[in-house]
Parts: sequence; C-alpha cells; structure tokens
Amino acid sequence: MRAYKVVDAFSSHPFLGNPVAVVLDAEGLSSEQMQSIARWTNLSETTFVLPPVDSRADYRLRIFTPLRELPFAGHPTLGSVHAILEAGYVKTSGDVLVQECGVGLVYVRISGSGRGKVIALDMPPATLTPLAEAQIFELENILGASVIRQTVPAIVDVGAVWIVAQLSDADAVLQVTPDLARSALFENQLGATGVTIFGKHEQEDGLIEVRSFAPSCGVNEDPVCGSGNGSVAYFQLYHSMIDAAGSHYIANQGRCVSRDGKIFVEVAKGNVSIGGACVTCVDGHLQMT
Repeated sequence: MRAYKVVDAFSSHPFLGNPVAVVLDAEGLSSEQMQSIARWTNLSETTFVLPPVDSRADYRLRIFTPLRELPFAGHPTLGSVHAILEAGYVKTSGDVLVQECGVGLVYVRISGSGRGKVIALDMPPATLTPLAEAQIFELENILGASVIRQTVPAIVDVGAVWIVAQLSDADAVLQVTPDLARSALFENQLGATGVTIFGKHEQEDGLIEVRSFAPSCGVNEDPVCGSGNGSVAYFQLYHSMIDAAGSHYIANQGRCVSRDGKIFVEVAKGNVSIGGACVTCVDGHLQMT
C-alpha cells in the first residue's frame, strides 16, 4: 500500500481546479509501474514522489500523463507540493521547497495558510521558436479559428513544449472546438506537448482566458495548465506585451470543461512564476497487490 492523494490545483474549492494524482511513497516503483498507474488514474498527470538524488533538492518528482513521462509540468508540481506538505513527507522551516525533476531544480514558494495558501513555482527558462507560415495555417485549420499574426505563434519549450498562439479575444478562445486528431499529428510532428491558446478579456484589464489541448499525450483538454500558462507568459514577454521588469496578471482557465481555475502569473526581471491555491479531494492509499 502506498499513500495517495488527489489534489485540485489552481482552486481553493474542490472539483473546480485541475486534479493531479500524487503517489507519495514511490520508491521502488519501476517506470513501467508508474506509467501503468498513470493510465489507470486517467488524469492529465500523475506524479510520483521520490527521495532526491541532488543534495540541493528536498524531493524528486516524476510526472506522467496517461501516455508518456514529462520532464516538467506546472499544476502537478503545485499539487504535489500541497500533498507533500499536508502529509509531512518533507519537513521545512522556511517558505521555499526545491524540487528535482526532469528539467533540473525547480523552486517552489509557499505563502499564507488554509484556503488562503498560495503555492507558486519559478518557471524553468524558455526557448521560443516562431512557427513558419505553413505551420500557422495548419494551426488555424486545427483550431477552426484565426490567430493574431502580429504576435507570431511559437513553440515555447519550458520542459513541457507548447505551441502558443494569441486569438482576437477571450470569447474567441472560449468558442474554439479543435480537431483533436489533427492536433495530435501536428504536435507529434513538432515535438510538442500540446497547443495553448489565449485571448484578452476586453472588460477586465490584465485578465486573460487560456485553453490547453494535448491529445498527443492522451489529454484532450487540460482543465487548468501551469506550464501552458507559464509558456503564455514567456510568449507575451517575447512579443513585449508585458513588462519584463515587473508585471502580474490573473489567467482564467477551465470554463469549457466546467472548471474555474485561477492562475496568478508574475514576471520579475524577465523571470516568470505561476501560482495558485490547492485543495485535497482524495486522501487514501493505493493497493499494489
């Protein structure tokens, strides 16, 4: 039996965020067993908490979709930290934990308490590759919607690799019905995790709507995506849409799948952090035999 939690990330209320399954005592599990558990939970991600290899880290995390392992993901990191702290798996006297994962070390900050607690992570550095014209045309066919060409859509690699595009506004984002089979082929061709789109809310300054699709990973629509939102922030930095010296905004995500995720995004000196509330929905054990 292994301790197991399901944590809703980017929400302080159960069933409105993005759930991640967390196996807290994963030492001794093989990669094949981890992938099998991830297929069984059928959530966008399942994580496995392990002792660190790097002495600078507090713990090590492996992250699996139903189809593959990821070197990094946002909401699984935040949800796993919530589970680790709640279970007392890691003892800390400060407000920072260091996670070891496929992309290296990720720093996670904790502030507040109770339902007001916010967990935020420093995004890994990003590399951006603008899409070619033919690729943009294919992306528009997949989305069934036009993208803004002035802010050229790009592949944003933060460990997870997102094809990011801006649409005309938030309503356009909410109306998209993508061709998921065609998107999976496109993602595999570009070596991407999925497609993330965003648009601004006209009536609310600084608020954006985000949606993320990753059918090539077995996740048709990710309810609230941390790495996708981090990639959107880097995309906006690249196109000088937000101030690199210091800015912050809130992103909404999940409305089209009956969720209400709130992502707090902060930029300081060109670095991006994303955060939000987390709440435990399931607390128990996995029966392994």
